Amino acid sequence: MPNLGIDLGGTKIEAVLLADDGQTIKRKRIPTKSSDGYDAIVTRITNLVNELLPLAENIDHIGICTPGAIEPTKGVLKNSNTICLIGKPLQEDLEKQIGLSVFMENDANCFALSEASFGAAQGYNVVFGVIMGTGIGGGIVINKKIHNGPNNIAGEWGHHSIYPNGRMCYCGNKGCVETYISGPALEKEWFELTGENQIVTDIVKNGLIKKHTEWKERFILNFGRALSHVIDIIDPDCIVMGGGLSKVDMLYSEGRDAVYAEIFSEHVVTPILKNKLGDSAGVFGAALLGDK
Repeated sequence: MPNLGIDLGGTKIEAVLLADDGQTIKRKRIPTKSSDGYDAIVTRITNLVNELLPLAENIDHIGICTPGAIEPTKGVLKNSNTICLIGKPLQEDLEKQIGLSVFMENDANCFALSEASFGAAQGYNVVFGVIMGTGIGGGIVINKKIHNGPNNIAGEWGHHSIYPNGRMCYCGNKGCVETYISGPALEKEWFELTGENQIVTDIVKNGLIKKHTEWKERFILNFGRALSHVIDIIDPDCIVMGGGLSKVDMLYSEGRDAVYAEIFSEHVVTPILKNKLGDSAGVFGAALLGDK
């Protein structure tokens, strides 16, 4: 049966229609225009779906990928970077407008599902998908099925504490991973150290860390400490990296070594993989939602 997925981002809405064999029939991107408000976004998604539906037969559901936590009992978004969506019954409203079942997941789960199905994590049974960018997220996929957990928070490694008396996080806890190795956290550290505003990928790519090795050492240490906890608890077959910071090559060498050094085992074989699907992962993962 063909699948239709929507990636609802802060700046763009992307749709993909996949054939039975996983080949792409049609892809299209349009701007989100979040400033137009919630109702306008629902209309734009509806119009996009209605444009693609006639291109395939027997579609009985669609999948939606979006940043932010999803309240499973109400189908509403929390902590979304598109403010007008927060607390809105997006799933219910789209089902009314489109006339099909809608399955909704956050971007980390969709990323992990797509990489396990089409990308770098193919062939691995238990996959932990990492999002490292503006925030820190994660998703767990077991045998190509998302594992949500009874509280719908499986994989949320960004909000476990690596320093009990550490930095205050917006979630209300102290020392969360996100307050140390997210892009904004690392860029704030760099500014405090140098007085310069730089993005993480430029700091690394342009060799600026050679002048301030302490910044790099803290980054690698905290990355290793945080991700080793995931391996200790889940022991996945592989970890696949996504988000803007997945482009930082040292995470796959020095970062990997720092992870291995912290794990509760002398024998560690867990590969840490760079994603293959890039910013297409969300929409392909969305297209797989609802599959039996």
